[in-house]
Amino acid sequence: MGFFKEFKEFAVKGNVVDLAVGVVIGGAFGKIVTSLVEDIITPAILTPTLEKLQLNNLAELVIPGTAIKYGMFLSAAISFIVVAFALFLMIKGINKLKKEAPAEAPAGPTEDQKLLMEIRDLLKAKNS
Repeated sequence: MGFFKEFKEFAVKGNVVDLAVGVVIGGAFGKIVTSLVEDIITPAILTPTLEKLQLNNLAELVIPGTAIKYGMFLSAAISFIVVAFALFLMIKGINKLKKEAPAEAPAGPTEDQKLLMEIRDLLKAKNS
């Protein structure tokens, strides 16, 4: 029974749950960025070039006689750059929000600490 209890404590820790949420959101965000690159950026920016090369999409960009798919690589590279930049902006914003949170004022001494300080002071006075 101890194994399952340890696993439950591990699984519900804040960091693990945050990581799981991040992975799920990251996967969904990756799909959005892929669609942005393939459906909006590529057609808007590269359409004139693709028409001159007589290609339907960037994935068809291949050097004749080779199996190297430069177009697929360029598409993946553009997607990566957009995802990395968007994540950079998100993390920068989150860090800014964390820094802006006011620091809590240190709490005064607890009752136990007050008693210990009083005992310390009495012992100092007695030994002096």
